[in-house]
Amino acid sequence: MKKEKLGKSDIDISAMTVGCWPFGGGEYWGEQSQKDVDSVVHAALDLGVNTFDTAEMYNNGESERSLGLALKGRRHEAVVISKISPSNCHRVREHCEQSLQRLGTDYIDSYMLHWPINKLSVEHFTTDMNLIDAPPTVEEAYAQLDELKKQGLIRSIGMSNFGRGQMDEVVRTGVQVDVNEISYNIVSRAIEAEIAPYCMKNRISIIGSMGLQQGLLAGIYRTADDVPKHQAHSRHYPDFRGGGTSRHGEDGAEKELFEVVDRLRSLADELHVHIAQLAIAWILKKPFMTSTLVGSRNIDELKMNIAACTLTLSDDTEALIDEISQPVLDVLGNNPDYYEHSSKSRIY
Repeated sequence: MKKEKLGKSDIDISAMTVGCWPFGGGEYWGEQSQKDVDSVVHAALDLGVNTFDTAEMYNNGESERSLGLALKGRRHEAVVISKISPSNCHRVREHCEQSLQRLGTDYIDSYMLHWPINKLSVEHFTTDMNLIDAPPTVEEAYAQLDELKKQGLIRSIGMSNFGRGQMDEVVRTGVQVDVNEISYNIVSRAIEAEIAPYCMKNRISIIGSMGLQQGLLAGIYRTADDVPKHQAHSRHYPDFRGGGTSRHGEDGAEKELFEVVDRLRSLADELHVHIAQLAIAWILKKPFMTSTLVGSRNIDELKMNIAACTLTLSDDTEALIDEISQPVLDVLGNNPDYYEHSSKSRIY
């Protein structure tokens, strides 16, 4: 398993990051047994995957708790990423300590601000109008994160879902930031325009989230009707697909989306690989990607995803996939916030 340094830190992370959002079970992903979590985490470590991504908001903290249980006795082998919600950044230390307690550890390897600090973003995490109207500043949040790092409670500082301008605000604080975790996959390519070049220039690693677009690029769904409503609320789909969960109000790129999936399925068959493996290998082919975050709910899924990390695509295959997916990029554009209207992005 290939590993790279996380930004300017001394932390080595694997090319694949295990997405832990389903851990602990919850409304979004459904039930998840601790036995399966234990099996996936232990097998991942055995097979060279050392990086695990969670957040305080995932299943109301149960994801962190479940990951902590699975890592008992093996915490020293793992790189644990967790994230604080922007609404909680007035009290960063308090929330970090709560995450540490749930994880059963005395340090977090990389602690990120989950979303940028702006009114629209904060509204997704709280109904407290005092916080919505007067959120903490970027300087306030990252000063607290820097203090936690000096005290040894976290090893590295990160950000998640930050745009070009928002990253620049953080960099100007003078705090060392090593990573931006943000959506990137074959049908979500917005970061290529400005975010990826900025990260490469400033030695900020990118961990791509949504590597398989919530199962779409694993070939799970043949048509848009097959996609669960709560997973069809991004701008990839027309607004009505979300069944009341969508906020973007746009027409989507549904026709182009499923044409891409169909062509990828055929290409994967030609190459004798699974479509999910093709999708993962394409991400890791990109020079600006340090790791891709992929959910693995059982051992079979984990092994298939790990195998993709050793799959080498030719330049011609990469270029072909770029060409195949270009129509979706043309419709969705370079706005990396796939859940709000293009004119009302939380990421800029």
